Formats: sequence, C-alpha cells, structure tokens
Amino acid sequence: MKNCIVIMLVLFLSVSCKKELVKQPAKLIEKGKMIDIMYDLSLLDAMKYQTPLSLDSINTDPTKFILKKYKVDSLQFAQSNMYYATDYDTYKEMFDEIGKRLAVNQRATDSIVKIEDKKAAKEKKNKVKDSVKDEVKKPLKQQVNVDSIRRLIQSHKK
Repeated sequence: MKNCIVIMLVLFLSVSCKKELVKQPAKLIEKGKMIDIMYDLSLLDAMKYQTPLSLDSINTDPTKFILKKYKVDSLQFAQSNMYYATDYDTYKEMFDEIGKRLAVNQRATDSIVKIEDKKAAKEKKNKVKDSVKDEVKKPLKQQVNVDSIRRLIQSHKK
C-alpha cells in the first residue's frame, strides 16, 4: 500500500509540473510567422547597433512597421512571445532557426562585399594603368606638336 501511495504521489507531482504556466492566447501567432517577426526584429536591432542615428531620424517606430507588415498588434506579439518563451525547447528551436537565417544572410552579405572589393581594386588598378598610359602619350603628343611646328617654320623659311 505504501508503494502505491508513493507511485500516486510521484504521478501527481509529475502531472502537476507539466501544467502550462501561461495560457495559450486567443490570437496565438503561428510558430513560423513568429520566427519571421523575430528575425526581422533581430535585423532591426542589428541596424540600430551598427548605425544608431539612421533609425533615430525616422519619425515612425520601425518595430510598429514590422508588426504591421505581419498584421499583428503589439499585445498579440507580446502574449505570443510570452507563451512560446514558457516552453524552453520550442523557444530555443525558434532562436536556432533565426540564428541560421542570420548566418546565411551574413555569408551572402560577406560574399557581395568581397565581390565589390575586388571590383573596386580592379578599377583602381585599371585607373593606374590608364594614367601611366596617358603620361607616356603626353611626351609623344608634345613631340608631334614640336615636329609639326618645326615643319611649319621650315616651310615659311623657304
């Protein structure tokens, strides 16, 4: 009988621990959409960190713009965020997905920057070559002008 009571107590405690801390909101944002919103907000935070004055000059709140983009209000987002945060594993998966997206975006940006840097270096190298060619051509043009003036003077002397 004592074993039965211990087993019942353990079952009762395990079931009571699984109770939801936060009730599912009536307008719960689906997981995929929530990840998209959180990704955009992460990009926004990165932009604020990189160039804080660029977003300060905007009269509207960029966060409101992102929520409007996804047709979500701030209360709905806050409640959904709190609901997902109570389940550690789900919330971690969401942030892992956001991290993967940011990494892909970072690699794409880095490759574009490298391509642009190579183009700029090549253009700079070509400009140096062109300026050297122009410097070489100048004395030739001057020599041609001197020769043509000499011919003109000689033709007048005759």
